[in-house]
Amino acid sequence: MNRRAFLGALSMSLLARPLSAQSGASSAPADAWPQFRGSPALTGLSAATIPSALSRKWVWEGGEIIDSSPAILDGVVYIGTGTGELVALSLADGAVRWRYRAGESIGESSPAVGNGRVYIGDLTGTLHAVNVADGKPVWTVKTRSEIKSSPVLVGDVAMIGSYDGSLYGLSAKDGTERWVVKTENYVHGTPAVLDGAAHFAGCDEIFHAVRITDGRELFTASATAYTGASVALADQMAYFGTFDNQVLAFDLTTRTVKWRYEHPDRKFPFYSSAAVSGPTIVLGGRDRMVHALDAATGQSRWTYMTRARIDSSPAIAGGRVYVGSSDGRFYVLDLTSGKVVWEYEDGGALTSSPALASGRVVVGSGDGRVLCFG
Repeated sequence: MNRRAFLGALSMSLLARPLSAQSGASSAPADAWPQFRGSPALTGLSAATIPSALSRKWVWEGGEIIDSSPAILDGVVYIGTGTGELVALSLADGAVRWRYRAGESIGESSPAVGNGRVYIGDLTGTLHAVNVADGKPVWTVKTRSEIKSSPVLVGDVAMIGSYDGSLYGLSAKDGTERWVVKTENYVHGTPAVLDGAAHFAGCDEIFHAVRITDGRELFTASATAYTGASVALADQMAYFGTFDNQVLAFDLTTRTVKWRYEHPDRKFPFYSSAAVSGPTIVLGGRDRMVHALDAATGQSRWTYMTRARIDSSPAIAGGRVYVGSSDGRFYVLDLTSGKVVWEYEDGGALTSSPALASGRVVVGSGDGRVLCFG
């Protein structure tokens, strides 16, 4: 079956019952950032109050590249390293609480914390569940290829994507397989959750919605292009960038693309995942720019040019955007105007995405450091 026929067949698989409405964007609480993008809706939005004048509070040296993004809960930072460790650090001073040896390396998979455990995937294809208190292993589950997706917890289900082309739903308690959804290519992005369904735009160019209780596909539709970014969900819309150099707004009610944004001159893929704050969508591009778009129309509100591509996914709090760039700088931008409020030069490429909690900003560095500002 060719691609066009395949997509046509998929569009006929839509179920009649619509997803229920959601008002506004889900945000992380002021004192926690328990998973990638802060909340199951993956909006990158935080209720935290971050000081207007930032300074570096501490640095932890991890030894090798850190692509993983931090999670924060109960005053502890959790992050994976290129050396294959999951580490727990004090948010107050960066002191090591414990270190857990996972696989040979942890890539972009970022921790999810809940139920007294930390969950993270590694590049050997293993999902690990570790005790929060002491870093001792609870269980592991091996997939058939590397994991770059980040786990998401919904009740007693832990979900994770794998490069074996599958999204897994596992028992958060013991790792028992509940269900597996097969796709046509890698599952790179992290699933976003709305109304009991997991949503992701896959490397198979398909937008998937999967019921979390049993893994049943609620609908599939064309995502128009290869997609590495995770989707952000707000007001029955999914926002994500593609490797076809576009940002899409996908309507979950009509299951169609509402708008597409493409820079008029610079044609580069979008790998960064979008952040959503009210009427504004913000994400980084491999064109070196931070893009702010109107959520209703997809029109550009502003762009800010850095010195290298931006794979880091921005976080938003208090009318400011926090994002790293591969130029080795961490930027704080005004959400309304895009003007630089503050920046910090680390030197290593910042592909890790920032976590915000309790007045602190934490991010990983390509030179193997964990940086904390406040």
